[in-house]
Order: sequence, then structure tokens, then C-alpha cells
Amino acid sequence: MKNKPFIPKKLPVKIDYSEFIKYIADANRALGRLDGLLMHLPNPRLLGKALSTKEAVLSSRIEGTRATINDIFEFEAKTDSYRNEAETRDINEILNYRRALNFGVKSLETRPLSENLIKKLHHILLNSGRGRNNAPGEFRKTQVWIGDYDSSIETASYIPPPPNEIIPLFSNLEKYINSDSEKSELVQIAIVHYQFEAIHPFIDGNGRVGRLLISLFLYQRKLLSHPFLYLSEFFEKNRNDYYRLLKNVSENQDWESWIKFFLRGLNVQALNTEKVAREILKLYDDYKEKIAEIRSMYAIKLLEIIFIYPVFSFSLIKKKIGIKNDQTIFNLIKKFVETGLIENVFKEAKRNKLYRFTKLYEILKEK
Repeated sequence: MKNKPFIPKKLPVKIDYSEFIKYIADANRALGRLDGLLMHLPNPRLLGKALSTKEAVLSSRIEGTRATINDIFEFEAKTDSYRNEAETRDINEILNYRRALNFGVKSLETRPLSENLIKKLHHILLNSGRGRNNAPGEFRKTQVWIGDYDSSIETASYIPPPPNEIIPLFSNLEKYINSDSEKSELVQIAIVHYQFEAIHPFIDGNGRVGRLLISLFLYQRKLLSHPFLYLSEFFEKNRNDYYRLLKNVSENQDWESWIKFFLRGLNVQALNTEKVAREILKLYDDYKEKIAEIRSMYAIKLLEIIFIYPVFSFSLIKKKIGIKNDQTIFNLIKKFVETGLIENVFKEAKRNKLYRFTKLYEILKEK
């Protein structure tokens, strides 16, 4: 395989399921617990925006961005923010990832995961970011390779299939994604993820699209009531193993190690997501009790808004809350600050003040 393109075998592949019984059972159990919680959410938006933003940050970080979840929240809250070009570029890539995820979820209401949908996800990801010159939404027509920044094709660590192989390989992958040929859908998405990355159909953005497909597949197969399980955090924390095991499938057909790693990731992230979701929902219940002290008919509305926009400005709240009187909004925000529900991020600012829902940020920030 060294120094020449690798062409993965078409799917399905022969899998010895006896090696995965415990791993599948553990992952299914964790997914079941998470879905039991998600099925009874009073308002899915209380979790959706926060969790998808965290996923977008971590998936994009694997590709080299450096923005944090707080950077994203602050950026969205500022209407006239100035940032240097690198920061803005990173943030736009992260916001594009979240847009692609939301688009994918909405699209699955009327169509399955398909080549056209995956190309559209890629277009959204790259069209307004640093990859906009890398054929957004189109399969590559050139040979590419993976390696260090200054590597050549002779020193590449992996050379994906040549362009003429992409269409038949992807057609086979699309058919497999929508088939019922595997005993376990969890094993199926592990295989899908490897195969997509091995085909490497786009010039840029393959890693991010491949990670999006995991969440969308789980949601399409109704393994989760809401698409709130993401593996980027697990892949980021185990980055070396992630790349090593993918490569080992290509070089040695070691599906067993890769699938076990992937199933363990599903288990770990389902348990982590359940924990975070319970913390967020408890915070919401606790704060609902606290706002009783504020005695405002708009307090519950503001509370729901700050779960979706944990960093906000007056102008953002004015757009979202539906109150015409500015002073009423100012008074409500002031009461939230006085009650300790939110804090003024930049106390010295006279205009365009930013407020932060610190308790939610503490739950979401990387540990």
C-alpha cells in the first residue's frame, strides 16, 4: 500500500460477531439509558444548541481549529465584534459544522442518508470557510494524500483511492448505509465511518463529514429520539488510537480492534452525554424555582433563551423575547444578575454589555 493509492474492499465485510457481544451490549445499554432521558425532554432546545455547539468545537479542533465553546457563545452574542482573521476563520468553520448538523437532522425527516445529502453537508461545511476553494459539495477530481504538513506523496502516511474509484466505492457505501445487512447497527456505523474515511471522497473536510455521519446515522435508525450523541470528544481524547486503528484496518484488515474502539466510544459518550444532560435539566429545574423571586411574566421566557444563548447581549434578548419596552428588558436582565442567575462578563463596558450564564458554561466546558 505504501506510496500508491489504497482501494478499500467493498462492503459488507465479514465480521466475527462473537468478539463484540459484550461491547455491543454495553453500548446498547448506555444508548438506551440516554434515549430514555431524551424521550421525555420538556423542551429539546434546552440541550440541543449547547450539545451541538460543543460537538462542533471538538470535531473542528481535530482538524486544527483553536476556538473554544465560550469563544463561539461570545461571537454569537456580539453584533459588532472585532476579531483577527484566524479567530474568525476558526469560528466560521465551527458554526458551519453546526449548520451542517442541523441541516442533516432536518433533511432526515424526508430523505435517507444519501450521496446527495452528504455532498450538501460538505458544501455547508466548506462553502464559507477556509475550504471554500476546495470544491465544496463535489467529489475530488485529483489525487490527494495524508501526511505531515510538508509531506509529499512519496512520504505520505496514507494515499486514498484515485478519483476514478470514488463513484463506484461511494455508491457501494451509500447502499450499505441504507441496508439491513448487519446484525448490529452499531457495528454497521463503525464500518461506515472507516469506509468513508478510507474513500476520502472530498479534497478537504472528510473527517468532519465522517463524524457528522455517525450522529445522523444513529438518529436516522431511531436509536436516539434526538440527535444528541457525538463521538468527536472521544476521538479527540484518543486521537492517536483513532488514527492508528483506522490505519490498521487499511494495512492489516484489523476490523476487530477498530470496531471495539468505536463501540467503546459509543458507550463512553452515551454515558457522558446522559450525565451532562441530567446536569443541564437539573439546572433548569433549580433556576425555575429561583425565578419565582423575580415575579415577572417574562422570567421563564428569558430563562429558556439563556439556555440556548448562554452568552448574550441586550440586543440579542430584545430580538428573541418579544418585549417592546426596552426598560422592561433592562430591568429583567438586572434582576437575573442580582439573583445570581447570570453575570456581567465585562463589567467595565458602558455599551454592548455581555452577560454569561456561567453555570451552564461550567457544565459544558472541557474538563
